[in-house]
Amino acid sequence: MTAPVGVSGAVFLLPVQLSIFAVPNPAVTPTNLLYNVVAGPGALLRYRRNGALTGPLVRRLVLGTLPGVVLGAVIRVLALPGPRVFRLLVAALMLPLGIWLIARTLHPAPSEIRRPEPAPRTVTALALSVGVVGGIYGIGGGSILGPILVGRGLPVAKVAPAALASTFATSLVGASTYALLSLAHSGSIAPDWFLGLACGLGGLVGGYLGARLQPHLPETFLRLLLGTLASALGAVYAINALR
Repeated sequence: MTAPVGVSGAVFLLPVQLSIFAVPNPAVTPTNLLYNVVAGPGALLRYRRNGALTGPLVRRLVLGTLPGVVLGAVIRVLALPGPRVFRLLVAALMLPLGIWLIARTLHPAPSEIRRPEPAPRTVTALALSVGVVGGIYGIGGGSILGPILVGRGLPVAKVAPAALASTFATSLVGASTYALLSLAHSGSIAPDWFLGLACGLGGLVGGYLGARLQPHLPETFLRLLLGTLASALGAVYAINALR
């Protein structure tokens, strides 16, 4: 469901891990990063066959988010251990982002229909900032970059492969960072290896199927799907945080 729009399925596994599987904080974050590492190659393999992983956007997103995710992991362990703050952060970011994207898709202003693409430096700076946030709550950053870049006018077919490549690369670095931090920090900050691998195997197959489906879906539908997923995620976390 999420691979066609460049969003990692990990964003919807976070509440499941916290509420159903009772993964302790902050171990839920590296567990989600582990999921991305296992599940990511499924969609990326399909996009690579279509030639969608070439181009400067992929490089800019990956190089921008990599240092950010390391910083985000450190912040998550040292400054944001509480689950309520964690959920409020997700809600405050994703809910308005999703609503904004839906509104722009349904009612685009004439001046925004052919809006020029963001400058390379802007994309890199944005990727760095998003990498920090992604490292904090374990979705790699690409799932936030996707809605932002599509909202700026880039086509979903171009953004989705680059966002997933960024998510995979930063998740690999982020999971490794958490594993190293667990050696020198007390508490549950190492990933739940069994859960991350088990969920990741399902994501591996699902991601491949979703990437294969993407070329057959219209752009407007993909933009609305991306906005809906972001809004739904933000709403779920807002409800959980305010209980």
